[in-house]
Amino acid sequence: MKISGSLKKDAAALKKLLPAEDILSFDFSSRKGLPFTLLFADPITDKELLGEQVVRPLLDYDGAPTATSVSERLTSPEVRTQSDLAKLSQEVLAGNPVLLFEGMDEALVVGTKKVFVRAIAEPSTDVALKGPREGFIEDIKINTSLVRRRLKTPELRIEFLNVGRRSDTFVALCYLKGTTPQRTVDDIKRRLEAIDIDIVPDSSYLTRFLSSRPYSLLKQVGTTEKPDIFCAKIAEGRVGILVDGSPIALTAPYLLIEDFQSSEDYFVPSYRATFTRLLRLLALLVAVYLPAFYIAAQLFKLQLFPIKLLMTISGSIRDIPFSPSLEMLLVLFVLEVLNEASIRMPKYVGMALSVVGALVLGETAVSAGFVSTPAIIIIAFSGIGLYAVPNLIEQTSVLRLVMLLVAGSVGTYGIILATAFVLFYLVTAENFGVPVLAPFSPLVGRDLRDSIVKYDLGSLETRPRTLKSKNKRRLRT
Repeated sequence: MKISGSLKKDAAALKKLLPAEDILSFDFSSRKGLPFTLLFADPITDKELLGEQVVRPLLDYDGAPTATSVSERLTSPEVRTQSDLAKLSQEVLAGNPVLLFEGMDEALVVGTKKVFVRAIAEPSTDVALKGPREGFIEDIKINTSLVRRRLKTPELRIEFLNVGRRSDTFVALCYLKGTTPQRTVDDIKRRLEAIDIDIVPDSSYLTRFLSSRPYSLLKQVGTTEKPDIFCAKIAEGRVGILVDGSPIALTAPYLLIEDFQSSEDYFVPSYRATFTRLLRLLALLVAVYLPAFYIAAQLFKLQLFPIKLLMTISGSIRDIPFSPSLEMLLVLFVLEVLNEASIRMPKYVGMALSVVGALVLGETAVSAGFVSTPAIIIIAFSGIGLYAVPNLIEQTSVLRLVMLLVAGSVGTYGIILATAFVLFYLVTAENFGVPVLAPFSPLVGRDLRDSIVKYDLGSLETRPRTLKSKNKRRLRT
């Protein structure tokens, strides 16, 4: 429905669309008697800025009211015209006041939104000793400015979409024109435009709709809170997605190897980066498989233990009332409960709870003979190892439990079969036409230079071939 040009009628129609009490209207006139009406959302509109940039300049307006002449008198840098009542109501709800005046079939939308943001700080989930300290925040405009500051090129495209019937959340697609495959951009845009949901409070809501296998245990969209990582992935040929209200940015296509890499790897010598990546991989494998092999060895293959270690373990488990599988599951259950409670409780209470759970409860349980010392040591080491790759904690914690159950039921053969199934699943998984396990499967020799082994910067002259970037060269020597 279009506006009619009658000031009172259009103001009443907008107010009918926006009946909430915090949607206010302000009627004023110029000194020559020309009437104007402002409609705005009181909590999210900067009224002081509105008075300085809109009301004050129009008090001396004495010409014929046209959209061009009125907008020229306003001092706001963000003024645009709109004639659709539904879209005008959406602008008001977004914090942009609407200016109506008599005799015009267009209204002016003024950008005087009040923005409440926190300071840009280093994200707590991705701390680096070397490199940039900045992290994304909840405001999409500030986040896009952080991206634009690092990619000062006209090839950077930032396209905005609105997702959510009621939240009408801004979503920004960021990519490099001529580098990112256009088919990938179009595919992501199509999936976002097809989303029909009430509200999008966080970027994690979009991952389910961007995934080819929405119920897969495996991640299919990358995440990061750091602008430097986000821009580096865009420069390789990926599409970045920013969501208003969320500090977590998404990137696609996603490769599993990304979660074993860190931004700090590119600011330290290549041998150090290679060592830390191997360490993360080893820690993750130990975290997933150590409890399972311990149980399998106890139940089916005691000869796997060295004789001295076997004697120590036998002395520790002699009076334990539970079976090895049940004992390990009990300790794992207690660890998960303590971990969840320490995260959800207030900071200082959580620290005290960690001390009580780790020391007092663990020591008491061993002394009382409920669990053995080796079980606590193995689960504690496994829990620490999971956090070596924090972006995969959800997936690897489930895999650890699956391996533990299989080991208690079938033994080492079950672990081997479960591992083969996981590898088969990884080899066949892909998103946006890119294999998740690349560059290992399929094997892409040149991309192995920035996988588990990290070559120096001079050897990374081309972009990853796996991503099928149109502009292949990124470094000229």
